[in-house]
Amino acid sequence: MEPTVIDLRRYQYGELPEGLRQLLIDVHSDAYADRSDDEFTQRFPWFVDHWTSLPGFTCVVAYDADEPVGFAYGAPLATGQEWWREHVDPAPEPSATFGVSELMVRPNWRKSGTSERLHSQLITDRPEDLAVLLVDPDHPKVQALYESWGYRPVGFRQPFADSPRYAVMLRSLR
Repeated sequence: MEPTVIDLRRYQYGELPEGLRQLLIDVHSDAYADRSDDEFTQRFPWFVDHWTSLPGFTCVVAYDADEPVGFAYGAPLATGQEWWREHVDPAPEPSATFGVSELMVRPNWRKSGTSERLHSQLITDRPEDLAVLLVDPDHPKVQALYESWGYRPVGFRQPFADSPRYAVMLRSLR
């Protein structure tokens, strides 16, 4: 793939543009086309609605010209709802946490550095102390990528009965 100039655009809770929901769903559909029959994957629109309704929601979308090629989004976890704490004893203090919910890049733009740029833009200047995410351990290259960005695995979690069992990964933002 030839290098392209990727434009990153940041969107915040309360200032989400018309059509962002469908854009996220469309990119997800392309990124997970090989899993389109998976019931958990099909519930992605529910997750978009859930996360975009959270105060502090932040989304970064990567564009190649006018074509959306990937995104990353998340939101601060509510105090007392930092589910990662069950995996770390003692939990680091201070521990305000930003939950990185999704990071995906469409197949034609993978291995271009876009995912790292999206992630970096998403967590840059966050006021929280920590970032947490879940990664499917059946994808060791993806987990290794997160580790290269400063995350460390702290346990495993299956958040829904029909979801994979994920590795819980935690990173300091300070």
